[in-house]
Amino acid sequence: MPQFQCKQLLATSIVTIDDVLCSCGRQHRSAQECTRRTRLVFPYRGLYVRHVGKDDAVAEANQVLFFNAGQEYSVSHPVEGGDGNLSLDLAGTVLQELAPAAQLRQGAGIGFQRQRRRIDARAQALVALLRHSLHQKAVDTLEAETLALTLVRRSVGETTSHATSASWGLQRLVDRAKLALSSDLARRWTLSEVASAVGVSPVYLTQVFRQVEGMPLYRYQLNLRLARALDLLGDYNDLTMLALDLGFSSHSHFTFAFRKAYGCSPAEFKRSAHLTK
Repeated sequence: MPQFQCKQLLATSIVTIDDVLCSCGRQHRSAQECTRRTRLVFPYRGLYVRHVGKDDAVAEANQVLFFNAGQEYSVSHPVEGGDGNLSLDLAGTVLQELAPAAQLRQGAGIGFQRQRRRIDARAQALVALLRHSLHQKAVDTLEAETLALTLVRRSVGETTSHATSASWGLQRLVDRAKLALSSDLARRWTLSEVASAVGVSPVYLTQVFRQVEGMPLYRYQLNLRLARALDLLGDYNDLTMLALDLGFSSHSHFTFAFRKAYGCSPAEFKRSAHLTK
């Protein structure tokens, strides 16, 4: 199997959507790459780090990454398991209309000033709904385009997404915590264990994490687990087993958290994404 697989799910005059899978094992930085067109990339499985100059971004399911046209970057994989990403390439006029001007860089070509923003649970659900429905060929072009535009609007919205303004040092500390959590999503971490892995006190970690990400550490971990559930729903007939495999204490605990985040139960989402057989 090749290390990279890219399947085009949709191509219209408004948006091109690709599902990109990487089966790379743990590895250091890749060679420099760049994309010809600005893309919004939504990680939905696994984790990697994207390096743009001196700016590093941990790519995981709580984030959207902006791959600016002509901007060089490299990628490293600090944990095993590979990754999966939904990549959206929008027509320039459409992206310019959707993205707040304050987020766009000045100069030739459309690009973003920052390389990532944190997305909310509803955006995660849209990523999964769009990807699953297109794979199942259960959505027509008009609906798929509308879902894609809704996803982008929500992912760059000032009230529905979050951009950190933390210092380099604090962001690096928080990223180390993310790496620890993502290395084993099913593990029932204690605060002391995460703090020890990062090398700071539990009190300091909780304070800094909330300051940088705008949410508590435990909520961030929960969102990662739920995003993984969105990815895996089609692979499980037994939702209790899925819940336990992701570290939830029971089916009811999983269903409660899922419904609170996405507004429906796991079974209801499976039906809406045409994952039930």
